[in-house]
Amino acid sequence: MPVAADKSLFMLRRSGHGRAMDLSISSADGTARAVGRREFVVLMAALMSLGALAIDGMLPALDEIAADLGVADPNQRQLVVGLYLLASGVGCLVPGSFADRFGRRRVLFVALGFYVVTSLLCALAPSFDSLLALRVVQGFGTAGLSVLPAAIIRDRFEGDQMAKLMSLIFIVFMVVPVLAPSLGQAVLLVADWRWVFVAMAVLAGAVWAWAWVRLPETLADKDRQKIDIRTILHNLPLTFRTREAIGYVLGSGLTFGAMFGYINSAQQLIGEHFGQDENFPLIFGATASTLAVSSFANSRIVERFGARRVSHAALCVFLVVSALQVYAALFHGGSLYWFVPLMSANLCLLGFMGANFGSIAMQPFETTAGSASSAQSFIRMVMGAGIGMLIGQAYNDSALPLALALLLSSFAALLLVLFSERGTLFRRPRQARKYLAMHDVI
Repeated sequence: MPVAADKSLFMLRRSGHGRAMDLSISSADGTARAVGRREFVVLMAALMSLGALAIDGMLPALDEIAADLGVADPNQRQLVVGLYLLASGVGCLVPGSFADRFGRRRVLFVALGFYVVTSLLCALAPSFDSLLALRVVQGFGTAGLSVLPAAIIRDRFEGDQMAKLMSLIFIVFMVVPVLAPSLGQAVLLVADWRWVFVAMAVLAGAVWAWAWVRLPETLADKDRQKIDIRTILHNLPLTFRTREAIGYVLGSGLTFGAMFGYINSAQQLIGEHFGQDENFPLIFGATASTLAVSSFANSRIVERFGARRVSHAALCVFLVVSALQVYAALFHGGSLYWFVPLMSANLCLLGFMGANFGSIAMQPFETTAGSASSAQSFIRMVMGAGIGMLIGQAYNDSALPLALALLLSSFAALLLVLFSERGTLFRRPRQARKYLAMHDVI
């Protein structure tokens, strides 16, 4: 629904001159609980960041985990990250339907509880196989942390305003990939790898308490969906049948799959291939920080130019940079001075694509945002994790597999976006809304 459509859902505080100062999001049932827009942005980012922490916080510990648990194949240690991502993707199919029935808060706290408990169990894992099994359980059980924030935001915002808010959330969210390897490295300076999981549990517990006290229920009673086979079978496939959504979802899965491939192989690529093991957290954080910069820039320009025009331009440039990645891998394969700027540029461009692709794909789903977010997160995560694992396992002491994956995925993503837009890029937002209103489903 439009932001101003239901005045009971919002409290707009104004200055003495009548200028809007802050937007407080109140409970859908009219209770007194409300959270200011700034706090809401940080809280949503914190929830999403726990998943990033479970991935990036592990990277500095992979060597120690492999040595302690007797892992012979160096590429096998990547499974600590890859299997978590894959299980999280599969798990994304579950929480959306429950959140559409019982509300966002209840399902969110179940996911947070899973995060705390499984993190502590991972810290006690006696073998590598048991650790991998626990990471699968953790990824599946905590999938709601990637599904529910998008549904909560869609409950209150739509279109370019949703894209702007998602960009603001990504600014805070992207601090985690920058700092998480350093956090993991800091823990390893005073304790072994098991305490990295303990630190994850402590941080998740803090976010759980914060959300319990401050986060309102955003799902209105009139929008609650029944949980039955017919409802689930109707709601979940809508993304697949909605043309203006599916191209963006699949395109996101491809491009973020290439990014997951970078995450999976980053420790080996930067630490071993480029010989920068001690500087790995710094270099990885430097490349990831460009995502925060572009997310901030996107939040400033997306309402002016529209999510489509910004993301389409970013995708085209991403394709060019990926071609340069292939060139650098072939002719300057050992040069960190080629790799870091190009990888930073790729990640920077993802900041102009991720939030915008996501908001465009969620636009058609007002009353089934939970199920739509589940389906879309499932597609993105399973595709991304699968592609990322393939890239990681293809690591051959060079940057070429990653570079080729970036190029191929961006080219395929461009074709998919063209499919959703029926062959026309850079459509003006007003024209796009009118056009999509006439063509809802495939």
